[in-house]
Formats: sequence, structure tokens, C-alpha cells
Amino acid sequence: MVTKLGNGEFTYEVIVDWAKLPEGWSFLEVSDVVVDSQDRVYVFNRGEHPMIIFDRDGNFLSSWGEGLFSERPHGLTIGPDDTLYCVDDTDHSVRKFTLDGQVLMTLGTPGKSAPFQTGLPFNRPTKVALAPETGDIYVADGYANSRVHKYSPDGKHLFSWGQPGSDPGEFNLVHSVCADKGGYVYVADRENHRVQIFDSNGKYVTQWNNIHRPCGLYIGGNGEQLCYVGELGPGLPINKDYPNLGPRISIYNLEGERLARLGDIRGGEKPNQFWAPHGIAMDSRGDLYIGEVSWTFAGRNMDPPREVRSFRKLVKLA
Repeated sequence: MVTKLGNGEFTYEVIVDWAKLPEGWSFLEVSDVVVDSQDRVYVFNRGEHPMIIFDRDGNFLSSWGEGLFSERPHGLTIGPDDTLYCVDDTDHSVRKFTLDGQVLMTLGTPGKSAPFQTGLPFNRPTKVALAPETGDIYVADGYANSRVHKYSPDGKHLFSWGQPGSDPGEFNLVHSVCADKGGYVYVADRENHRVQIFDSNGKYVTQWNNIHRPCGLYIGGNGEQLCYVGELGPGLPINKDYPNLGPRISIYNLEGERLARLGDIRGGEKPNQFWAPHGIAMDSRGDLYIGEVSWTFAGRNMDPPREVRSFRKLVKLA
């Protein structure tokens, strides 16, 4: 039975079992995903094999990263030169790799955090964005800071902005970051339920509201640039069963107009439902790849605990 998500030009067929893992392997959960210039898919996960690579048909190609990352690999970004930026949450580091796992550059001191909420790099960083025109690096930082740090392409720290709070330019969990071709920087201010937008100097420009716990951000598109937002569901015991708050994926144009929403009004295991969309990527044909931290948000809390679906492909139909 075919399951479809979305509407109009944003209609997708859900391919739940797309990734063909070697026997005995599992993702546990997928924190992020990217696609390279050859449409190979890199799945950053919290299982025993942190980086697993597939071709666009889901066939296993290779893996690396065993013993290299902490228990919480978090954000993955690919550069125009097919290099990978891996953000390791509890290692407090950002590392740049070749596609086969050779380290090219390290930001931060692996294993050593900056003091809590001092704004110094890094304390549990979450994601990297690359400015398309300049190659500048933006780091979302993160779970125990309230900052965005800007670096030059060669890793020199330029400046930082942000502090705890809910006013414009302030953050309540900087969870993801991306940049568009015009030089604007989009920040998923997760627990303030908004995406804030800044210029390349860190100056506040505007914000998109009515977004429930934005978790993953991806800007791309074959033609018009669009912003894909992974939204989490309710996170408090008092509202955990409320419908129509997520988890889901929403698609926006860069003016902040919502064009489509993917998912059900509740989270779950059905093909049209999500648990916790955390990473989003697109290939050259417009197909989407969705990683979910489903162990954290669902599987570990089940009785008994069990691994649940954390990765799928959405094939564009329209």
C-alpha cells in the first residue's frame, strides 16, 4: 500500500524501508543526514557505526566513525566541495572530514566544554551552517550555551551573538542553523517556538512564529530555495497527548510563508507519522531523507524499551 504525504507540488511517497543495512546492524536513531554531489546518502546515527553511506537506491556502500564520536553525534553538514562537518554534542567539538572519514579541521577542544552559558565556544553544540557565497562557518551552540558562533572558512573565530531569553536575538536552545544564498542565517530557536533570521553580521532581521519546537532546518531546492523545518511534538507531561502540534515537517518559502506540512496530527509508528524529525536532506531529484531521534523521544520510554523507525526516504511525486 502506497503512503503519501503533503499536497500539490509537495506530495511525496513514503519509503519506510529504503536503507538496506547489513545484517545485524541498526541505527538506534538517526541524528542527521546529508547527500553528496553523487547522490550518495550519509546517515549520522547513534548506533555502533556512526556514519553509514548508501547509494540513492538505499544500497549499503560503507561506514566509518566507529570509536571516533561520543554517544551523541548530533549535526551533519556537507560543503560544496563534498566535505563533511560533524558536530559532536557531548564531545563539545566540530570536526571537518573528507567523505571517507579523514579529519581536516577541528573546532573546539574535543572532550572539554566551555563553562555553562558563558557564550564561549562550545558547550554542547548542535549544528553547522555554511554560507554558500563565502564559505563562512556558523555553529549553533547549543544545549548549554545560547550562542551562534561565526568562523572563517579556515577555522578562525570571528565573532558570536546571542544570550538566553525570549526577546529578538535571544535564544532558548539553539538547536539548528542554516544559511541561504543571500547571506541570511536561520536559527531554530527551539524552546521559543520560532525560527530567527539574522544577517551575516549577526544582526536580527525577523522571525517566523507558530512553529512548534523547530528541531531540524534545511535550506535547498532544485530552483527556488525553500526551508524545510522538522518540528517536535509536545515535550511536557501536561500536554504530551495534545494533537496538531507535531511531530511533523513544514515547508516554507524564504519569506516565511508556509507552503505545506507533512505528517499526521499525532506522532507514531505509522508510515504517515513521525517520532522526532531531527535531520533533513534533499537529493538532486528533490527527494527528501528524514532522520529522527526516535529512541530518545519514544523507544527508550516504551515498556519494554525497543528501537523504533528513525530513517526514511520521501520520493517527490509532484
